[in-house]
Amino acid sequence: MSTKRTRVLVLICSTRPGALGPAVGKWLTETLAPSALTLDAALVPLALGDLRLPFLDEEEHPSTGVYRHEHTRRWSAIVDEADGFVVVTPEYNYGMPATLKNALDYLGPEWAWKPVGFVSYGNTSAGTRAVQHAKQVMTTLRLVPLSSTVAIRITDAMREDRFQPRASLGDAAEGLLAELVRVAHALTPLRERERVSAVAGPVAGSYARRLTPDDAPEVTVLQRCCWAEEAVANSTLAIPALHESPHQVRAWLTDWHATGLWQDGRLLGMVRTRRSGAELHIGRLAVVPDLRGVGLGRWLLRMAESAGEGCRRIVLSTGAASSRNLALYESQGYAPLRVEADAGVVHLAKTVPS
Repeated sequence: MSTKRTRVLVLICSTRPGALGPAVGKWLTETLAPSALTLDAALVPLALGDLRLPFLDEEEHPSTGVYRHEHTRRWSAIVDEADGFVVVTPEYNYGMPATLKNALDYLGPEWAWKPVGFVSYGNTSAGTRAVQHAKQVMTTLRLVPLSSTVAIRITDAMREDRFQPRASLGDAAEGLLAELVRVAHALTPLRERERVSAVAGPVAGSYARRLTPDDAPEVTVLQRCCWAEEAVANSTLAIPALHESPHQVRAWLTDWHATGLWQDGRLLGMVRTRRSGAELHIGRLAVVPDLRGVGLGRWLLRMAESAGEGCRRIVLSTGAASSRNLALYESQGYAPLRVEADAGVVHLAKTVPS
């Protein structure tokens, strides 16, 4: 899993002048600030009224992701970046506000496989009927409603015209956030696999995506796991991949185009590429030891080679005693280069068809 901080969008839904929603949202974010820090979550409050979304005015169906209006593209980017949501909503006539329904209807894939919790407020039912109404819509969008909720009866939460809820509601809000973060982490593989940039992998349930600096801890573990065997085979510990810290890995993940192969949140393998003039350089091809021999390395190598369009040749290297690696590369058309030898290292290359 990526170690990116969980981004939680806190949606204040009422746009009525003088509504209680902003006060509830302020109380919520202030109450949850310590827990958010502990859970490594970022709370991002947003009033739907500030978006100025008109009633749905896009011609294409939201499932296409084709948006003509700037207000839709802006809303899409906000939702897409979020890992989960807390909806602060009143109840209007046994239902959710039209502003919330409209905001939901604008988008499609951006909502999928993200948890949503509710903080509702009202009089007789404390807003719970609005929550039940919203859940019917949200499950259709593949949002995942939480069982934990915070229901606020307005008459019990007001003190001298000020919003001052009892401490037990703060405890409930902390429980909601903790559940939301856990579910967001669990749903991450589903979200990533359905991103436009994700590519189906060679084994069931696997997918490939570009690695980012936030993936540095997982990449560091994979490197040390894989290059320990290389160290034994080549009788040397002088292998950079064995010694790089997560900070150093973050640095090269910024400079190289690296692809990771994932399954159920586990990094199965990776490879990195970088162009230098007319050459494409490939490196750090790695597959977890328990899945070697089933074609993942070849698949990752082909993925890396696909970036070589327009290059004259592709260059890579491996340990001189790494017989498994040498056999793989030679079977894919690579031949040793006649260059000044590095101690214990073999450089190989193959020409890119024009």
